Formats: sequence, C-alpha cells, structure tokens
Amino acid sequence: MAASSCPRLLWPTRPDVHALPQGRLLPSEAPGDPRCRTLQGDNLLGLTALAGELEGRVTLAYLDPPFFTGREHHRVHRSRDPKTGEVNRALAPAFDDRWDSLGDYLAALASRVEAARRLLAPHGSLVLHVDPKTSHYAKVLCDEIFGPECFASEIVWRYRRWPSKTRNFQRMHDVLLRYVRDPQVEPRFNQLYEPLAPSTRATWGDRKQRAVTGASGRRVRSSTTEEPSLGAPLGDVWELSIVAPVARERTGYPTQKPESLLQRLIEACTDPGDLVLDPYMGSGTTLAVALRLGRQAVGLDMGEEAHRVTHERLAAQGIVPIQQRVEPALAATGKRRSARVTAPPRERRTISRRVA
Repeated sequence: MAASSCPRLLWPTRPDVHALPQGRLLPSEAPGDPRCRTLQGDNLLGLTALAGELEGRVTLAYLDPPFFTGREHHRVHRSRDPKTGEVNRALAPAFDDRWDSLGDYLAALASRVEAARRLLAPHGSLVLHVDPKTSHYAKVLCDEIFGPECFASEIVWRYRRWPSKTRNFQRMHDVLLRYVRDPQVEPRFNQLYEPLAPSTRATWGDRKQRAVTGASGRRVRSSTTEEPSLGAPLGDVWELSIVAPVARERTGYPTQKPESLLQRLIEACTDPGDLVLDPYMGSGTTLAVALRLGRQAVGLDMGEEAHRVTHERLAAQGIVPIQQRVEPALAATGKRRSARVTAPPRERRTISRRVA
C-alpha cells in the first residue's frame, strides 16, 4: 500500500509535512572531532539545513521527543554541603513540554519525522521513541509518512520503577517504532541474542539445537550440535532498567535514557563507521554510546542545558564535537515553536534537605 493511500490522521490545524521550513548552519567557531557534531537551535530547521550534506547518509535516526506531559522539565544538579551534610538540588531549565493542543504536538512530531526520513540511507532506519499516550497516533503518522510496508518493528521497552497510587495497571513500558527507509533494500541489521531460558538450558544445555525433519519435511524432534549456542534471537520486548538514581551514567537531565537501550539499537541497526542521528539530543546518551561503539554521530537540541551536559559527557570520553548553531534560512515571518524548547531563562532554584 502506498503512503498516499494509507489512512490519515486529520485535525483542523494540521500542516503539510512536505512543506518544511528551511534552516541554515552557522560556521563552527572552533575545530572539533569530525566524527561528532552538535547543532543548537530548532531541530526542524537543523534537519532541513543538513539535507544538502547528509541526505541519504544516515543509517540510524533515533527520535526521543517529549512525551506530551504538559509541563516544564528541569535538570537536577545534586551536591552535598561538607559542613552540614545537606544535599542541595539546583534546578536548571531543560525543556518545555507544554502544548496548546494534541494536534500541535502531533504536527511538530510529524514534521520532524519527515525531515529525518529524508536523511536516511536506503538501508537506514528510523526509531521513534514514545509512550502509550501517543504511540497509536505516532504509528498512524509514521505509516502515512513512510508507507505501511516500511514498518519493521514495535519494540516494547519494559522497566521497573517505584509504583504509583492508581486504580489501574502500573505503566511500566515505552514504545519504540522502527521504520526502514526503502522496503526494497535490505536494511542494516545485526542479529543480537539474549540468554536462553532456564527451561531450555535444563533440557538442551548450552549447545545449538537442530531440527530433525521427517519425510514430509515437518519437524519431528530436535537434537543438539557441538556448536555453542549464541542464545535466543532477541525479541521485541526488552526488559532493561531505567537509569538508577545512583548510576554512574546519571546526569540529572530529565527523561535520560539508559545507555544499555541505545547500545542495543545502535549495535543492531548500524555497523562501525555508520552515521547515527539524534534530533532530540537531550542528555547526549545516543552520541556518547555511538562514539564509544565506533560510529559517527550528529545531535540536535535547542536547550542550553542539553548541550552543556552532552559536551560534559563527550569530554569525559576525550571528544570535543564540532559545534554549530542553527537559524532560519530566511528572516522569520512569525513565531515558530520547536518540538523541544528551552524553558524561559531564570535563576536556578536550590532546594536543600538534610540527610542523616
């Protein structure tokens, strides 16, 4: 089914996702590592500004947009007063996830998915990370933008956290929608494995199984070989921990995703040397993991705090990225809202509590 004949989401203020505003990149003021770039500004303008340079070159685009929470988010800096033992929490604006309507949110999301899709290589894929509040809308939008034949996977990331008081089932998962750029081209994909189930190991040990078929070609029994098993092919339900409060990778940036999640995606969907794109850079997890795994990376975000924490993480890995700013290609004709915007400038607020 062609994308043009798919069911479509319609709402009164829906814009044309094919008519994207054009941005341009300002020259970098200092040299940096050519394997990594960070762009500051409206990520939609940044994506369109990259089109002439990166169109057809991105192997994996990972989009982790705001989750339509209706509130501002802050990065938390924690420090302990050496004299009193109090833990001080300094709050710095990270991003603003308040929208006039669900339609405005979906319009911003659709435009950025379309702009990222244009940068994908024929063998590339896009992963959109959302939650159950919007995943059903996002699936219909992506089917329309890519075509339903480009749908590859719906990954459920299941995690554990402190339960909430609710007369409902606890919400303990996110949804990752994976689409390929061209269904006629074999996508980049490396099979990953997870440990065998205890019952399988008890029955067959740690050797590969082999199907024994009868005259009809049907499987009649299984046997084992001498070759060690790599494990069970990784499924589409991933049980991975969130970033724990005491984890070394924790930055204090809100909505930070664990490195283990990005490592799975990058190892499965790219090879060393491939280019990874993250238009919602946030705390820089995608860039940090991609570079550690020998990939190239480009990240975009409007927020000052996002760039601050990302550059801190990359510096810890000995990497100084090329840094550029984004601006409209033409003079702005009206107010434009980014999908991830910086909260209004304000002083940091410090909250203290005494710890025994």
